[in-house]
Amino acid sequence: MPCIEARGLRKTFGKTVAVDGVDLRVEEGRILGLIGPNGAGKTTALNAILGLTPYQGELRVLGRDPWTARDQLMRDVCFIADVAVLPRWIRVSQALDYVAGVHPRLDRAKAEGFLAKTTIRNTSKVRELSKGMVAQLHLALVMAIDAKLLVLDEPTLGLDILYRKQFYDSLLNDYFDRSRTIVVTTHQVEEIQDVLTDLMFINHGRIVLNCSMEEFESRYAEVTVNPAQVAAARALRPMHERQVFGRSILLFDRVDREQLSNLGEVRTPSIADLFVAVVGNQSGQAQGAAT
Repeated sequence: MPCIEARGLRKTFGKTVAVDGVDLRVEEGRILGLIGPNGAGKTTALNAILGLTPYQGELRVLGRDPWTARDQLMRDVCFIADVAVLPRWIRVSQALDYVAGVHPRLDRAKAEGFLAKTTIRNTSKVRELSKGMVAQLHLALVMAIDAKLLVLDEPTLGLDILYRKQFYDSLLNDYFDRSRTIVVTTHQVEEIQDVLTDLMFINHGRIVLNCSMEEFESRYAEVTVNPAQVAAARALRPMHERQVFGRSILLFDRVDREQLSNLGEVRTPSIADLFVAVVGNQSGQAQGAAT
């Protein structure tokens, strides 16, 4: 049974279509990156998955309808948003008390073990913590809950690079066990490229790319083209072309790498570069690549 399965998922706000007939399937034990521009429908889709908003179409999360069976679903799901939801007046020890009281699957000793690796004191109030420390506290609470699905919506927004790296290192080393499933949205896509198992782009409420990272690495190639080979490279119909320091960099889909190696330096593109090619300029060429 997939962890998340949707068919024709749709959500409107008045005349605005936030999620437009989405089909998706997320298998158990995967780490999915859901990437899209602001207003693309990412958070709306996550809210539907979490049972926070009604929707049209079919949606099952861990085999349940999240809108009608949210109480049962939340026993197996955890969520971290970009907005700190802990009251600023609460002490760390009180936050542990509270979560232990409302969630039957919190392992308090585990949470305290995670916090012991940080500089956060049990007696500190949330308002005394930096944004990075609040993120560490959130993660410690979440990682100590025996959940099957973890949803992260811009979890490291506003954190410096050290805290962001620590966050994802902790997630992989201390939480992910290949049976749990993680869905993460972020604009800092380079930092999760080596974390993900699957990648999905959403734009204007529709899924415009959906692939595993294995497919991503085998299917797409970026070439810094030798000046004399630019015409030959363009003849192979690249998805996207950009200029860097006077050199042409072309991105290709399903073109033989050996053939490309005759044109210049070949490498796997970054998620950000592929995102720009598929979503960024909304030209006919980019739209064609998205289908």
